[in-house]
Amino acid sequence: MTVTDQITRKLQSAFAPHELEVVDDSESHRGHSGFQEGGESHFNVRIRAEAFKGQSRIARHRAVHAALGKELVGRIHALALDIDS
Repeated sequence: MTVTDQITRKLQSAFAPHELEVVDDSESHRGHSGFQEGGESHFNVRIRAEAFKGQSRIARHRAVHAALGKELVGRIHALALDIDS
């Protein structure tokens, strides 16, 4: 299972989002710090879920990181999050 699939599965399970897009943007970072041949190092995530309603930006980011877990987050060099309810 790819890292993209793992991120998608974990976020769907944790938040039942009505919108979720996970993009592996690693190739656009070729030559930069953290780039790994084969990708799966830089991600853009757009997620919309009622679970985030009323939460601060930092609380939303913490919730996503907690849902992904330390092991998966530790394998990702960059994770750009666009989170809303």
